[in-house]
Amino acid sequence: MSRGCYLALCARPVQFEKANPVNCVFFDEANKQVFAVRSGGATGVVVKGLEDKNPISFRMEDKGEVKCIKFSLGNKILAVQRTSKSVDFLNFIPDCPQLEYTQECKTKNANILGFCWTSSTEIVFITDQGIEFYQVLPEKRSLKLVKNQNINVNWYMYCPESSVILLSTTVLGNVLQPFYFKGGTMSKLSKFEIELPAAPKSSKLSLSERDIAMATIYEQLYVLYLRHHSRTSNSTGAEVVLYHLPRESSCKKMHILKLNRTGKFALNVVDNLVVVHHQDTETSVIFDIKLKGEFDGTVTLHQLVLPARSIQPYQIPVAGPASVTNQSPVPCKLYSSSWIVFQPDIIISASEGYLWNLEVKLEPVVNLFPDKGKLMDFLLQRKECKMVILSVCSQMLSEPDGGTLAVIATVFDKLNHEYKKYLEAEQSYTMVVETGQSRGNPLLKRPVRTQAVIDQSDMYTHVLSVFTEKKHYLYELVIKTLVQHNLFYMLHQFLQYHVLSDSKPLACLLLSLESIYPPAHQLSLDMLKRLSTANDEIVEVLLSKHQVLAALRFIRGVGGHDSISARKFLDAAKQADDNMLFYTIFRFFEQRNQRLRGNPNFTAGEHCEEHVTFFKQIFGEQALMKLTTF
Repeated sequence: MSRGCYLALCARPVQFEKANPVNCVFFDEANKQVFAVRSGGATGVVVKGLEDKNPISFRMEDKGEVKCIKFSLGNKILAVQRTSKSVDFLNFIPDCPQLEYTQECKTKNANILGFCWTSSTEIVFITDQGIEFYQVLPEKRSLKLVKNQNINVNWYMYCPESSVILLSTTVLGNVLQPFYFKGGTMSKLSKFEIELPAAPKSSKLSLSERDIAMATIYEQLYVLYLRHHSRTSNSTGAEVVLYHLPRESSCKKMHILKLNRTGKFALNVVDNLVVVHHQDTETSVIFDIKLKGEFDGTVTLHQLVLPARSIQPYQIPVAGPASVTNQSPVPCKLYSSSWIVFQPDIIISASEGYLWNLEVKLEPVVNLFPDKGKLMDFLLQRKECKMVILSVCSQMLSEPDGGTLAVIATVFDKLNHEYKKYLEAEQSYTMVVETGQSRGNPLLKRPVRTQAVIDQSDMYTHVLSVFTEKKHYLYELVIKTLVQHNLFYMLHQFLQYHVLSDSKPLACLLLSLESIYPPAHQLSLDMLKRLSTANDEIVEVLLSKHQVLAALRFIRGVGGHDSISARKFLDAAKQADDNMLFYTIFRFFEQRNQRLRGNPNFTAGEHCEEHVTFFKQIFGEQALMKLTTF
């Protein structure tokens, strides 16, 4: 059932007390915390977050229904809204007053729609008549108004990752006014208008906050608008319109994601992918704005990246005493009407008491992309992509229908492009640091090595190492082809820059090429030295390859020719079935005997009688070297 499911709920969710008449549940999008408030706080408040090891538990006086409750960043100050006119505060700082203190909104007759913490001591009230930015002074149990702005507000939205609050203004609600908060300052950004599907028939609110989301995608802030009907009459189905919201310039419509269906939708953003959930079919689809779309001169239109799939089935463990928990886990109702989604990747089921992160699973994606080039474009943008990419490469090279040479080349080109991009960025960074230019540039950061950066070591370990037994045959083919075409300079470069990895068989092959390409002898010796190979082992390797003269030249080159076994070399020369080779080797050892002992004959201990007899049969006794006397 879960085959091909590329979305999943996280294995370790936050579990909290289910919402019921006495227990109210709230979510804080900045700290990613769930508040379970029992009886207005009188019988307890439990706060749990995704990153929190230990939940925060406390009680507070029941002063009426809680409308909103959030901690400041760092959990130092608690803010609670119980009325539409004021917000109450409670310090959680050691040695600070523990009594509650209250701040009313400054604008007369205004109603507080909600509030957002922008730092550990800065808070923003959003009212139906504007926005008020305060600094909280916990020691003094008071707040100081930093800045306010009067503007009619229908609803608001906060993106904590980018510290931007978006206000819906005007009668129709489709003019959005963003504000940016940083370091105790509030900046008004350029307002922009959301294009509604058609001219509204009446002057009433036409843009709902349910159809708007804010999220950071590829390090850029976007406003996502779920348009249930396309503006063009010939197009059926809903679409998601992405407005890019930069801090420096005006907002611009950039992308349209074509859903090709209608119904109830919800949006998440996971790993820079826009995920659109469809309640009617209980499936989800994903879009990647980095993948090539169809540009119409103004915006880029994107179709589904992959076929629609359900979120992977999830089992809820049965709670209770150990004796009872042997019961089978209960399947979770996916796409439940009680689900609430928050940006970027949060799904909450208040009725079941769970908060999940939504996750993208890359392994099932591999078989859903027929085009390996597009698959690689998709995988290279994902956070946890390395092992999946290496698995795809391994599969392409080892399986018969893994991919044509052209497809393999395309994939490796894409991987090399990423690796080169990283190396160049690293090089530029190093140069700037070494030349001292970094002192005046606080924004300079070392390039981050993402999982998309795959180097030779990764490729060898996870993909090519299985071919190591066959590797020297491939190298042999390359070297012989280069020699055949007299490309000795290229051969030299391949060896110098280690395109061809050092190995004993490769060194032996080079030794055998000495007569055609004299520098090959030295290249092979250098390679064997790098391999820290023992001289006698090298001789054995060469003799096993019937490279008898090469072995003799090598041992002379390293100065070990006076102590080598004559019989071993004569055996190898005889097996080569080359009489002139045997003559040359036999004569070499006769001359060695003469030089070392003053007599060309072999001693009994050398066990060469068989070879002396063979020499006489082939060349005659007169061919034996005569004893030289002075």
